[in-house]
Amino acid sequence: MDIEDSIDLPIDGVLDLHTFRPSDAAELVQDYLDECRRAEVLDVRIIHGKGVGTLRRIVHAALEKRDDVAEYGLAGDGSSWGATLVRLLPPD
Repeated sequence: MDIEDSIDLPIDGVLDLHTFRPSDAAELVQDYLDECRRAEVLDVRIIHGKGVGTLRRIVHAALEKRDDVAEYGLAGDGSSWGATLVRLLPPD
């Protein structure tokens, strides 16, 4: 994603991937989590939808690469496996 394609997202702990291309998801998740940590938003909900699980797998693979993720798992609320909840470690 280059500068002309950049989008301002509120750093409120909720990232909805429905409006983004799957090919942009991994980088978007990384950037969003970086900004959440900077803003000290440590509980994050990433909405990837149910579908066939492609976005969920992309999100989980991105989370596995991070040292600052304390834990993550599928949301146990009404969204079922359409969202992943992430707990970030506080910034140093």
